[in-house]
Order: sequence, then C-alpha cells, then structure tokens
Amino acid sequence: MMIGLGSDLCDARRIAKTLERYGDRFINRIFTPAERAKAERRANATETYAKRFAAKEACAKALGTGMRAGVFWRDMGVVNLPSGRPTMKLTGGALKRLQSMLPPGHEARIDVSLTDEGPLAQAIVIISAVPLPAPPSDSR
Repeated sequence: MMIGLGSDLCDARRIAKTLERYGDRFINRIFTPAERAKAERRANATETYAKRFAAKEACAKALGTGMRAGVFWRDMGVVNLPSGRPTMKLTGGALKRLQSMLPPGHEARIDVSLTDEGPLAQAIVIISAVPLPAPPSDSR
C-alpha cells in the first residue's frame, strides 16, 4: 500500500550557481558521501547533484515533513540497488519518520524515478508499506 508520494523539479543552473558560490560547503551540507562520490565520477557532476537534490525534496514531501520535524538533507541519500534501480537510504530523523508511518507487520519500499532534460532535473518518490514475509511454520 502506498503511504507517501512526492515529486520535485530542479533547475540544474540553480545548482551550478550554488556550487560556484558555496562549493564544498554546499556539497557537504546537502549530500551523503556516496552521493558525492557518484557525482564526482560523472562527466557533468552538476546534473547528478541536481537530480539527487530533487530526489531529497521529493522524499521529504513523501514523508510528509518537508525539511523540518527532525528531517535533514543528509538523512536522505539516493543509492542504487545492485540492479541499478535507484532508491533512498534514510537515516536519522527521516528514518524515524518513515518508521512511524509504517503499519505493524510491514516494511518500507522506496521507489525513485530520476530524469533530466537539461537544464531541468525531476524526481518522483513513492513510499510503500509492504507486508513482512510470514515466519516459517514449524511443521514436524
């Protein structure tokens, strides 16, 4: 069952201006070490940062908090599963909020869609509550 939905549109030119003005101060405040490493491996790091910035905004909306109520930028990081599919890894206040949204007997699944058509970057985040697998029965 879906328990949260968020979307965001980000202008990469705005991110570029912020990077020019604040550089590492901005990067270290907003992005996780994994996100920074991924962006720096890319030919156009600015677009990568813009997509991840949009994903964080979309995730905060899906959590229903925005950037308040103990949810901070680095509490939400875009990571890729082994298949390549993007998802979000939540920590701190964002993880606490997510856990409070889950019904008993469920775990979270966070689906992320990232796209860009320069200079715009877009992210959509869907948070679902998925039933936990039933424990194995003791059949003797």
